[in-house]
Amino acid sequence: MELHDVWFVLIAVLWTGYFFLEGFDFGVGVLTKLLARNRAEKRVLINIIGPVWDGNEVWLLTAGGATFAAFPEWYATLFSGFYLPLLAILVCLIVRGVAFEYRVKRPEERWQRNWETAIFWTSLIPAFLWGVAFGNIVRGVKIDRNLEYVGSVWDLLNPYALLGGLVTLTLFTFHGTVFTALKTVGEIRERARTLALRVGLIAAVLALAFLVWTQAASGDGKSLVALVVAVAALVVALTANQAGREGWSFALSGVTIVAAVAMIFLTLFPNVMPSTLDADWSLTVTNASSSAYTLKIMTWLAAVATPLVLLYQSWTYWVFRKRIGTQHIAETAH
Repeated sequence: MELHDVWFVLIAVLWTGYFFLEGFDFGVGVLTKLLARNRAEKRVLINIIGPVWDGNEVWLLTAGGATFAAFPEWYATLFSGFYLPLLAILVCLIVRGVAFEYRVKRPEERWQRNWETAIFWTSLIPAFLWGVAFGNIVRGVKIDRNLEYVGSVWDLLNPYALLGGLVTLTLFTFHGTVFTALKTVGEIRERARTLALRVGLIAAVLALAFLVWTQAASGDGKSLVALVVAVAALVVALTANQAGREGWSFALSGVTIVAAVAMIFLTLFPNVMPSTLDADWSLTVTNASSSAYTLKIMTWLAAVATPLVLLYQSWTYWVFRKRIGTQHIAETAH
């Protein structure tokens, strides 16, 4: 296997880790409107992701940096062609981070309510736009002979990509709902399990339609295996949720995300951005990659840094592993 193939796999792993981890905290952010009935419950939801949300975003930064260094042509075409949706995601992530920090700076109810509304919208919008972006990457976009995107933002709003956005939004919300059931106690935990069933059924229907469409358009035997694993894991996750096995339900919803992302990258390879104008103008792991020397240096750096990142992030989840409920929220706390 060539180094550019190795880095394609590593970037796929980074995006998988990002969607697995950021997926549930996007979902919890959406639940601040869908599940929480009062201010105390909103604070419970925010507190269960408060210690980890910023660490989850490290995976996005690493995926973007790895793409820039390993596949500069891919990075340039992607970020220029998808400029507006990626800018919208970036703005949402900035506002979302500010909202988490500034919400508690003042005790006024209006102040905190406005920041909580910001958390909701800046969780929902990226959850949807990531699906739109990757839907277009898989489907292919207008890339010319100079390996440059020549379409418009309206070309990105096609039925396949919009369906992809609905899949990521509902799947992340389901992932966040079972995480909430796993991390809370009391009435909010029971309502989270009930909501998880409803959201999970919607996610299952949308995901099945999207994955079957993907398989029919550009799949092969390997991607078919990933499709079956994704759908089966989601069905079993719903069953585990109904049985009150939140840990298994969360793990299996994560398997669904992992398998779905794996299917996307399996259908892409060896392309990284297919061209709908001419297949010969597609960006591939060969014509979009950096030099062999650059990839070699990156491989050594990744071998040293990756275990450290995994270690400190695992430690964070271990420290904040206990369940919480409204009884743990002090009445006088901002």
